[in-house]
Amino acid sequence: MLLHRTPLAWFNLTYRTRRLVTAISGVSFAVLLMCMFKGFENAYYDSQIQLLQKLNGEIFIVNRLKYTMFIPEQFARRRLYQAQAFDGVVAAYPVYMNTGNWKNPITKAVRPLRAIAFNPHDPVLPLPSILQHRQDMQMPWTVLVDDKSKDDIGSKQTGVVTELAEQRVRIVGTYSIGTDFASDNGNIVMSDQNFLRYFAQAEVGKKSRNLNTVDIGLLKVAPGKDVDLLAKTLRQQLPQDVAVWTKAEFIQKELDYWRNNTDIGFVFALLAGMSFAVGVILVYQILYTDVAEHSAEYATLKAMGYSNLFLLGIVFQESLILACVGFVPGLAMSFGLYHLTSSATGLFMQLTVGRALAILVATFMMCLVSGAIAVRKVLSSDPAEVFA
Repeated sequence: MLLHRTPLAWFNLTYRTRRLVTAISGVSFAVLLMCMFKGFENAYYDSQIQLLQKLNGEIFIVNRLKYTMFIPEQFARRRLYQAQAFDGVVAAYPVYMNTGNWKNPITKAVRPLRAIAFNPHDPVLPLPSILQHRQDMQMPWTVLVDDKSKDDIGSKQTGVVTELAEQRVRIVGTYSIGTDFASDNGNIVMSDQNFLRYFAQAEVGKKSRNLNTVDIGLLKVAPGKDVDLLAKTLRQQLPQDVAVWTKAEFIQKELDYWRNNTDIGFVFALLAGMSFAVGVILVYQILYTDVAEHSAEYATLKAMGYSNLFLLGIVFQESLILACVGFVPGLAMSFGLYHLTSSATGLFMQLTVGRALAILVATFMMCLVSGAIAVRKVLSSDPAEVFA
């Protein structure tokens, strides 16, 4: 009975402190790799939809050819007026998008930025930092700059004067959303009237814009109204040159596009799998060395009548201890690297509770697989051979 209460797994691990530290470091390194690669994969998708999630509308209307949000296809603004006449639609907001060349006020280097425009009186992006600058947005030749835009665009301080689309522009405030792989360098927000000032006369090789064609139409639905049913009705009744989606459907459509038409997500998933394999190898080497070093002790336990299941339990306990202790520093380092990566790139790096638990489960599996491989030497050994 005394033997059953003795923490053999813990004693085996702590018998040599240096080896224990090495083992924990190996597990933490594997956890860090999995967190970072899964973080990049999740950021790849999360960043693509973060703007969509913040747009204030339950139903989206787009050109039927717009299979992803970043395709520059517009539709006639009158479709929004037609949609607003349906019962249950309380407001319709047009959103305009275009890409303009932004001049770094210090280095004079030119970088493309995505411009998002709307009527400042419409709560299209109801972020506090945007709402408080609605009056400033109405002044001519002014913009708000995303403070998560890349540093290549230069200073984002309020009051900075530079050039957009080869015309004077002044920064009157900042907000925070983040970049994505389509906007690349970042985003600016402006009024629809300023949108005309910068893009009505197109740059060479670009199409001129006006307010009669809309990139995204946002519909606000009355409380208690069935959004899915209303979207279905609009889809049937509006002309077929537009597509109607609920917000959830449009976000899912965007995710499906990036998952099915690009290989970046697969690459990061593959790297995460490889980091799992690296962790299995590291932990296996540690546990195998421990098992080999204590082979006489394990043989003694077998000779005393303890089953292979009992010996397997000891090694699995060591695996679980390593998983629990090594997971914490690996997760802590991941948080720090997530913050640095997000600050440097503007990507939406987040580690949710669900994702952290998934990494924890993967860590447990990694250590258990290593333990199962390492313990084979004990299970197959004959006590008589060891004592001989």
